[in-house]
Amino acid sequence: MEKKQRAGAVTSGLDHTDLAILRALSTDGGLTNKAIASRLGLAESTCANRLRLMRDSGVILGNRVTLDLAALGFPIQAIIKVRLGSHNAEHVNALYTALTRIPGVIHAFHVAGEDDFHLHVAVESPEALRDMVLQHITVNRVVRQTETQLIFEARHGVGVLAG
Repeated sequence: MEKKQRAGAVTSGLDHTDLAILRALSTDGGLTNKAIASRLGLAESTCANRLRLMRDSGVILGNRVTLDLAALGFPIQAIIKVRLGSHNAEHVNALYTALTRIPGVIHAFHVAGEDDFHLHVAVESPEALRDMVLQHITVNRVVRQTETQLIFEARHGVGVLAG
C-alpha cells in the first residue's frame, strides 16, 4: 500500500526530486532554498524553480510555525467532540465557520461518524475549557451534545512522505 501512495504522488505531476524537496521541508520547514539545494545536491536555481512551481500549483500551501502552547500560557489541550441535532447544510456550514473563529481553537475537523466535528483546542485553565464549551459551543441551537477529552501529550507523526 505504501508503494501505491508514493506512485500516486509521482503521477500527480511530482517527480522524485520534488518529493525529496518536500520531505526536507516537512522535516524542517525553516530550511532555506540554499540549504535544501545543498542537502539534495541540486543547483539553487533548480530548487528555487521547483519550490515556486509547487507553491503556484498549490502543492505547498504556506509556511507554518509550531508554537509551544504551554510556554505561551495555554498548557491545557483537549479534543472537543461536537454532535449536532440536525444536519441542515446551511446550519452545519454556519456552525463550522463559527467553530473556527473561537479563540483557542487550533484545528476544526468536520468528520464522519457519530460526531460531526472534532476541535483541537488549547486553553489556559480547566475553567477556560469549561467556559469555551458553555459560552461558544453548546449555545448553538444545532448542537445536541459535546464530549471533551484532555490531551496528555501530543507527538507529530512522520507524515505522508516518510521514506
